[in-house]
Amino acid sequence: MSHSHDHSHHHHDIPASTDENVALLAYMLHHNEHHAEELHELAHNLDGDVSNLIHEAVSFFEKGNEKLAQALERMQKEG
Repeated sequence: MSHSHDHSHHHHDIPASTDENVALLAYMLHHNEHHAEELHELAHNLDGDVSNLIHEAVSFFEKGNEKLAQALERMQKEG
């Protein structure tokens, strides 16, 4: 079974300077953290498998956010 995904992504012009890249990554990390919080709240309003799936997705968000936070920290040290 094959299927395709048609994703619409918001493309940002990647800034040239390290400071701008740090600011962009910090913004995106904060944005992701906010989405994780909203999803967590949504999961509490739902039941059963749907709630469990959303909670699992939130854990993936959190793991990804940990990696983004590590990347941000390294960029700030190198900057």
